[in-house]
Amino acid sequence: MTTTERTSPVDLVEHEMMLLGRYRQHCEARAEHLGRPMDRSAYLVLSCIGAAGPMSIGQLSDAFGLDPSTLNRQTSAAVRAGLVERIPDPDGGLARKFRITADGERLLEQQRSAIVRDLTRVLAGWSAADVAAFAEHLRRFNAGIERLTGQPWPRPAELAPR
Repeated sequence: MTTTERTSPVDLVEHEMMLLGRYRQHCEARAEHLGRPMDRSAYLVLSCIGAAGPMSIGQLSDAFGLDPSTLNRQTSAAVRAGLVERIPDPDGGLARKFRITADGERLLEQQRSAIVRDLTRVLAGWSAADVAAFAEHLRRFNAGIERLTGQPWPRPAELAPR
């Protein structure tokens, strides 16, 4: 089958997701060029902790579906960069947890704000209803992935489905 023969709706979703991945790489390169030092893995780890609160390596490993050794490397880099800190479990458990530092919060918010500004420019010609519908479709799509993988991603209360 050639690429011109792939026209089912799922084929179209695959193609658009490929392009979205390309755009994400462009955004990461742009962020690096503009001096925003947080790499993708740090952004994801901080976003997860920001949504769920302090998390252990095991909890992060479950959320990401990655080996704990991978999360150990990522969180160690984030600790060295001053983005997160290790703390005793606030609930009294034995495992130490990671909490975002004030610098981590500031950098995460800077990067998130820059991404939202870029998205606002991309969506400038869309109606508010179209943007809301698109966000709902993306939420449903991600929820489907989470259901299939058994790895739900924490969502802040303000972003939870209504």
